Amino acid sequence: MSDSTPRWYDDEAGPMVRLYAMTAGRARPSSEAFALMAVVQAESRPATGNPPALSPEQRAILALCGERPRPVAEIASDSGLPLGVVRVLLSDLLAAELICVNRPVPPAQLPATHLLKEVIDGLRAL
Repeated sequence: MSDSTPRWYDDEAGPMVRLYAMTAGRARPSSEAFALMAVVQAESRPATGNPPALSPEQRAILALCGERPRPVAEIASDSGLPLGVVRVLLSDLLAAELICVNRPVPPAQLPATHLLKEVIDGLRAL
């Protein structure tokens, strides 16, 4: 087998692409916005300037997010890519202004349970 012949992982998988090849060697995203439950949506307006050349994986992620907003965990599951790779690819798409991200509200910033119960009780009293 020569060096130019692709090496097969197994008969069904085809040639194996190393994960770092998809992320240009990066292991961490450039943005911390991609928690598991952060919701990603494709931008409806075109990005400013010339659109960047996208990898097949980035195009697949954009297609998934274009259907409807999706959590990061669902994007990783539906794309078949590891979560770390998806986060790096999403950070590139965010930098290119092709997606927007809505982060979940941290539990510490949610209203207190007793306050919500008081509001419900007040509404019922009306």
